[in-house]
Order: sequence, then C-alpha cells, then structure tokens
Amino acid sequence: MKTELEQVLPRDIERRSFEIITQELGGRTFPPLEEPVVKRVIHTTADFDYADNLVFSHHPVERALEALGRGAEIVTDTQMAKSGINKRVLEALGGQVHCFMSDPDVAEAARRNHTTRAVACMEKAAELKKPLIFAIGNAPTALIRLAEMVREGRLSPELVIGVPVGFVNVVASKEMFLETEVPAIVARGRKGGSNVAAAICNAILYQLEPSRMEGART
Repeated sequence: MKTELEQVLPRDIERRSFEIITQELGGRTFPPLEEPVVKRVIHTTADFDYADNLVFSHHPVERALEALGRGAEIVTDTQMAKSGINKRVLEALGGQVHCFMSDPDVAEAARRNHTTRAVACMEKAAELKKPLIFAIGNAPTALIRLAEMVREGRLSPELVIGVPVGFVNVVASKEMFLETEVPAIVARGRKGGSNVAAAICNAILYQLEPSRMEGART
C-alpha cells in the first residue's frame, strides 16, 4: 500500500506543526508567556512529556524578556546549543551568545582546579559585565556551580535554563537549582539536552518578534 504524503511548503511546516501540537494537547492551557516555550520544546523533541516536565519558577519568561530588552547575553554549556540559538534576533537586541568550552584558558582552569570544563565555563561567565541568561543543556556540574555562585553572592542571573540530560547528578542538580530564588526554567527528571536549551531560548526571543509566534499560538 502506497503511503500518501501531505504536501506542505517549507514556510508552512512550522505553522502546521504547531497546529498539530495544539490539537494533540487537547484542551490544555498554559500561562500566555509560558505557552510558546512549552510548545516549541515539544516541536523540537516531538515529546509531549515536556508539557508536564517543564517547571517555571519566579516568573522566568517575563524576567528574560525584560533583560533581553536591555541587551542581555546568553551563556551556554555546549557549542550545539550555541549554534541552535537565533543570533539574528539576539544581536538585533544588542546581545550575543557565548560558549567557552573550547577556550584554552577554560581547559587550563579546569586542569588546575580539578574541575570540569563546564564549571570553569561558569566561572569565566561570571566575569562578564552584562545581564546574563544561562542555558544549560548538557552539564549538571555547570548547573550546580551556578547555584553555588548564586548562594555565594557572586552571580545574579536574569534567567537560568536548567535542562541537562542524562543520569549522573542530573535530577539532583535541577532540584538544587529550583531551591534558589533565581528565575528558572527547568526540565524535571532525566530529559533535556542542548536542543531543548536552544529551543527555550528561541521561544523567548521570538516573543520579541511577534510575527514568528502566530503559529506557536494556534
């Protein structure tokens, strides 16, 4: 039996995908600023568990939108997340994306201090003199160090996206960060990843570009 494929133009694929997501969510509703985030993560992963797993604490989207309007910059723990974030929108707002994982000084600091490179990246990011959004999709050690620096008074992020994926210290690091007062979007449990971190960043950025959000709200 020959499979019939739906013919969809490239510009309509995203719109149609969000229509399907909305249909499959049934009558579920989310707060207006959070809805685009949930739907874009589902769009990225095809995993409807995120409708329940994503936790929004201390009005994180509202805080991030305000910070991006002031030129906030994004720090990620992987080059994959960095490559997935829409830099055109971010740069139009006066910001940029950083990932320090490949920097020689980060490798040296990790070796000298017997830590992971992800921890050294967070230490380096703390020296940036702009409002900061952290998007952690891979390394629970990065999330743990962020929580420690917050408690030490060394860092006050505008938003932390805590979605590392895996098994070792992943769940605990997310719960640890939710105990802070920092605005956060966390994927509870083992699921997450760099693609999820980038999707959350883009869902927030696109709220500052209204034409992009029409499909996401269908």
